[in-house]
Parts: sequence; structure tokens; C-alpha cells
Amino acid sequence: MLRFHFTSADLARIRLATAPDPMWEILLSLHLLRQQAGVTAFGAWKQRVHTQLDAPMHALLSLAPPTGYSPDFLTPARSVATPQEGIDLVLSTPRRTLRQDLGRLTVHQSGTSGIRRLADGDPRELARLGALLQRYFDIALGPHWSAVQASFEAERALRARSVLDGGSECLLATAHPAIRWQAPVLTVESRYDRDIHLYGRGITLLPSFFCRRAPITLRDPELPPVIVYPVTHEPGLPHGLPHARLLTSCAERSPLHILLGSTRAQVLTAIARSAATTGELARRLSVSAPAISQHTAILREAGLIVTLRHRQSVHHSATPLAMSLLEGSARSVQLGEHSKA
Repeated sequence: MLRFHFTSADLARIRLATAPDPMWEILLSLHLLRQQAGVTAFGAWKQRVHTQLDAPMHALLSLAPPTGYSPDFLTPARSVATPQEGIDLVLSTPRRTLRQDLGRLTVHQSGTSGIRRLADGDPRELARLGALLQRYFDIALGPHWSAVQASFEAERALRARSVLDGGSECLLATAHPAIRWQAPVLTVESRYDRDIHLYGRGITLLPSFFCRRAPITLRDPELPPVIVYPVTHEPGLPHGLPHARLLTSCAERSPLHILLGSTRAQVLTAIARSAATTGELARRLSVSAPAISQHTAILREAGLIVTLRHRQSVHHSATPLAMSLLEGSARSVQLGEHSKA
């Protein structure tokens, strides 16, 4: 069990990450590739990625064992927006940290010659690592990044509601079933037994698409505290958003309400303005809940919304594709008005 000890200052410094972290997604997807569990949900993805991993890329797998310690330097503490930013931080890791982290790794597995050179800060080995990380992202994560972002945004919207409903302590109490809050200690189910004292530093909660087993944190207690936990999403990993090309091309030719139908367009617009439950959408739009469920099912199948179940309700959030369509439709209407002026 991991026990995070909070002070009153820490409660005021709880942060929910603003975007998925590409370096954590790289690491956790590497874990997933080596795990037997998760075949049903990610079997097709794992099979496809394995077929594209050549011998040099298998070196990454040795840095990310499916259980036990993975080097902290692979997931820099500073938030990054792109894999290149994260890789640059990885490559600038001080030699002392490289040696410390890789020393912890090789306690439980034999170190390869590449790992030994990396621990020594060999520039060529670091450059090789950077190239492998970028190539792996392009192959394994890049084609699905919009789906990762959509799931993250849906989860973030759901957690933001919990803060509005019950404050930061409600966020801690409802983030994930393996996380329990009993002031002033947050416990996280884990095979390890550790006490982490925050000492006023606060903590970041980071939802992750590829975190599939249980929440995870950094090993080094001196690093900024973070809890990475699985997003709640439907099983399986889509190979891109369904019907994206068709919907985009249609949206370029005509207003969105013609494409989707008036009511469905209103439902999508309402969700884009603010993530909502089925009941809330029904009340906003004066449409029956069963009808809303039918519309959201079609929007979800088209890749325009993501739906998360939380307790007895379901929460709907717009995907990046939906936001692009709505913006394009708005521009189309504006151009039409200007042409009539």
C-alpha cells in the first residue's frame, strides 16, 4: 500500500493534469506490451505493434519491465505537450541520475551493455535512446493520439465536476477505486509498502490511457509527487476515429445540422459547450432521456463524443474531431452571411 501524507497546504495544491503526458503513455504502453493481461482490450493493438518492433526497438522493452521498477528519468517531472519535448528532457538527465535510476533497474534484472553505456551517460547511447523513443511513439501511439486525448479530456471533465460538487477532497475520494481518501492520508493499492510525505509540495493527478492495472507513482520521493491512474473508457483501442474522413468532407460542404439532423446537432453542440450527463442534456434540450441516449450512441459511434460511466450516471464529452467540425460549421455560416451582405 502506498500512503501519501497530506498537510493543509497540500490540499490547496492538488492539481489535475491539463493534457495527457506522452512520456508516461510511452512507458505504460511498453508495460502493456509485455503484460499477459489486457489482451481482450488491447490485443489487436499489441499484435500490430509487436509486428513493427525490430531488434533495436526491443531495447526499449528492457527499460520497462511489466512489473517492478522502471527508471524515473523516462517520465520527466515537468509536464510536456509533445513527445519531442519529453525526449529532450530525458536526454538532458544528469549522469548521476542516470546511474542511480539504472542501478535500481539492474538490481532486479541483468544489465545489457547498452544499459551500462546509458548509465555512464554515453552520448551515442543517449542519442540512440532518443531516436528509439520517438520512433516508438510514431508507430505505437501516434496513430491513436486523438483517441488518447479524447479519453483524457472526458476523464478530466468528469473529475472537474467532482471538484465543483465536493471540493478537492471529493476529487481524491473519487478518482479511482484503488485510491482511497481518509484525511489526512491518501492510500493507493500497490504491491509496495511505502509512506510518501508531501510536505506542502502538493500532488498532481494524471489520468493515463495506457495505465491498465493500478495507479502508479515515481520511485524517488524527492521528485514532484504524482499519481498516474487509469482513465475509465470502453474496452479496446480504436484505430482512429470512425467515419472521420466522411464527416469532415460532408461538414466542408454543408452546415452541421444538415449533416447530423437538427436535434443531434443540438446535442453535440451542448456537449461541446460543457460535458454533461444524459439527464442534464435531456433537461437542457427538453428532449426525453431515451432519445438523448439514442443520439449520443450515434455520436459516440461516429467518434464525436466519449462517454464515461460514473456510479449511476454516464457523462458525455466532445472529442477533438467534434470541436473541429463545430468550428468548421461556424466558419461556413459566417462565410455565408458575408456573401449575402
